[in-house]
Formats: sequence, structure tokens, C-alpha cells
Amino acid sequence: MNLDIRVPIGLLFLSLGALITGFGVVTHFTNPELYTRSLDINVNIWWGLVMLAFGAAMFYYGRRATVRTAKASPTP
Repeated sequence: MNLDIRVPIGLLFLSLGALITGFGVVTHFTNPELYTRSLDINVNIWWGLVMLAFGAAMFYYGRRATVRTAKASPTP
């Protein structure tokens, strides 16, 4: 079993980033006064996008390493 730890971590950050970004988008239009304490910066959208980018990078590099390992090792 060649499961790279980057794959599940990437999926975790992708899913959480999507949830936080979605929450930020919805509250941006329905409750904009929520972000007055943070100088009108929607931190949910920005950190959700950061988490999405990190999760995508982890997932990509984990899958790339798994595919490279599978090609390098001969199957019996």
C-alpha cells in the first residue's frame, strides 16, 4: 500500500478550504457587517483560498509521487 500522507492532508485542506470560502462568499452578501471588526476584510474568503491552494499543492505532489513510485517499481 503506497499511500502518501500528502494525499489525505491535501483532501482535508481542500474540503475545509472550500467550506470556509463558501461561508465567506455567502456571508459577504448576506451579512457584510460581520466583517467590520476586521477592517471590512473578508478573512474567511482569503484564508479559505489559502487553504484551497495549500490543499491542492499537497494533493498534487502526493499523487505525483505515488504515480512516479508506481511507474518505477516493476509489478510481479
